[in-house]
Amino acid sequence: MKSRWLGLLLLGALLVVLVLLPLLVNNYWLRIATGALMWAGLACSWNMLGGYAGYINFGHSAFFGLGAYATALLMADPLGLPFTVTVLAGIAVTAACAVVIGAPTLRLRGAYFAIATWAFAEVLIQFATVMDFTGGIGGLSLPPFLNERFFYFAMLAAAVLTYLATWALFERSRFGLKVKALRDHEPAAEAMGINTALVKLQTFVLSAITASVFGAIFAYWVTFINPRSVFGGDITDQMVVMVLLGGLGTLWGPAIGGVALFVVNRLIWMYWGDTAFYIAILGAAIVLVVLFLPNGIAGLFARRRGGATVLDKTVEKLARAGGGDRN
Repeated sequence: MKSRWLGLLLLGALLVVLVLLPLLVNNYWLRIATGALMWAGLACSWNMLGGYAGYINFGHSAFFGLGAYATALLMADPLGLPFTVTVLAGIAVTAACAVVIGAPTLRLRGAYFAIATWAFAEVLIQFATVMDFTGGIGGLSLPPFLNERFFYFAMLAAAVLTYLATWALFERSRFGLKVKALRDHEPAAEAMGINTALVKLQTFVLSAITASVFGAIFAYWVTFINPRSVFGGDITDQMVVMVLLGGLGTLWGPAIGGVALFVVNRLIWMYWGDTAFYIAILGAAIVLVVLFLPNGIAGLFARRRGGATVLDKTVEKLARAGGGDRN
C-alpha cells in the first residue's frame, strides 16, 4: 500500500513539473521536451501491439504518416480546415486503413506479420512520392503557428491520454487480460472462448490511431513534411528500440526508453552537430538490452514473482472476472 501511494505521489509530482516546465525553460529546451513527449507517446502506441499483444509491427510509421498527411492536406489551401478537425479526420482515415490492413495481416505471426506491415509502410512512401496531391518528393507545407507552448501542451495532453488509455485498457481491464492471454498462448486463449481475431484487430486499430494523433501534431509543429520524414522506416526502428530499452509489454517502459534515447539524440546533435553517431548508439543499445536487460529498464524495478506463469495468472484473472467470451 505504501509503495502504491509513493508511486502516485511521484506521478503527481511529475505531472506538476511537466505542466510548469514552459515557465522554467527557454524555447529551445521546450522543443526538446516536446519531442521527448512525442517519442514517449509513439513508443507507447507501438507497445500496445508489439508488447502487450506480441505482434511485432515494422510498419507502424505508416499510421504516424497518415495522421501527418491528413493534417497537412486538410489545413493547406484551398481547404484550410481547423487543426482539431484535421486530427479527427486523420483518426478516421487511419482507423479505416488499420481495419483493411489488419484484418488479413493479423492472420500471420512472427516474421511474416513484421514483413507484411513493413511492406505496407513502403507502399505508402512510394504512393506519397508519386502522387501530385501529396506534393510528391517535395512534400507539403503547413500554415506556420509559432507558439511552442501550444505544441508542448498538445503533445503533453496526447501523451497523458495515451498512457491513461494504456493503463485502463491493458493493465486494469478484461480486455487487457485477453490481449495478454493471446500473446502468451493464442490457442489456449481461443480455447477459453476469447475471440482472438477481434481482440487483435481492436488492439491494432487502437495502436494505429494513437500514432496518427502524434503524426498530426508533429506535422503542424514542424510545418513541413515529405514522405520519408513521416513514413520512413527509421521512425519505426526508433520506436522498437525505445520500447525494448524501456521494457517490452510494460506501462512505463516506453516512456523511459523514449525520453532517454531522444534526449541522447539531441545532446549528440547539440555537441557534435551530427546525429550519425546516434545510429551506432541505437545498435549498441539493442545489443546491451538483449544481453543484460531482456526485460528492459522497467524490468529492474518490477517485483520478482515466482510460481505460476503469466498465462496461468491471466487465465485465473479472466476466470475470476467472468471467463472468456466471444467479444
